[in-house]
Amino acid sequence: MVGEILLQVVLPVFILIGAGSLLQRLFRLDLYTLAKINFYYITPAAVFMSMYLSKMSASLLGLMVGFYALYIGILYILCFTLTRSLKYSTSMKAAFTNSVVLDNAGNYGMPVNELAFHGDSLAASLQSLIMALQSLLTFTYGVISIQRAKLKGNYRIVIIGFLKMPVPYALVLGLLLHAFSVPLPLFISKPLTYAQESMVAVALLTLGAQIVKYPIRLARLDLYLSLLLRLLAAPTIGILLVLALGIKGIPAQALIIASGMPTGVNASLLAEEYNNEPDFAAQTVLISTLLNVITITGLISLARVLG
Repeated sequence: MVGEILLQVVLPVFILIGAGSLLQRLFRLDLYTLAKINFYYITPAAVFMSMYLSKMSASLLGLMVGFYALYIGILYILCFTLTRSLKYSTSMKAAFTNSVVLDNAGNYGMPVNELAFHGDSLAASLQSLIMALQSLLTFTYGVISIQRAKLKGNYRIVIIGFLKMPVPYALVLGLLLHAFSVPLPLFISKPLTYAQESMVAVALLTLGAQIVKYPIRLARLDLYLSLLLRLLAAPTIGILLVLALGIKGIPAQALIIASGMPTGVNASLLAEEYNNEPDFAAQTVLISTLLNVITITGLISLARVLG
């Protein structure tokens, strides 16, 4: 299992990150433009298509949403308590919390899911939902928390900024068209599919470019606290919730594995977009992804026993 994860999941991820770092050194890429492409086209298209093609029943959908709300709520309370006790600045509170609650459900979680469940359609749909909920969280709480930090409480501008985000609209529209079985014409579905398929490459290339721009500083307590919550506390919460809610089988296994993902690339993209602690964000993504090869291997084995 360790060899499979290394070769089929981790190595492709780091080849793309390395390519982004190399391109940044050679050409000094425009990271602002890359972030805009991710925010306003690629991620909304991926979320829409995931919901439109979902294969879950309404009852299972509700159970997954309930699990995810509890999971994120507990993580947020932990982050709020910790950052407040350590007296972090407003901008650092937002960056730290994003590094914990925004995980890599898409370009890392989807390949891990496919490997662990050998392409099972139900498991893939569950991971797609988690990815969509994660994207919704990113472009609601993630954006609002950073805007609030940058705009110092000007909530009118924060709300206007949120309403300009396309991901919530893409999520709702995808669910509605799926619920009413509305067919998509090919000239619409094809561009959306192309964008969805490009999400992994573009996001990881962008991350690689950001890593070069912001040097790693390992002598940071906040970095290690973020890694502790993201890689150890989060999957522990996921396991306890699965047991408490009585979830069994493939849904239980998928949720346990999904709870152990590293910090998401979107945390870094948001930090770059709004210039909010981008060096810290890029470091949490890189190091949590490196360490995740160890934690996710154990978690997959544990999920198969508990599920």
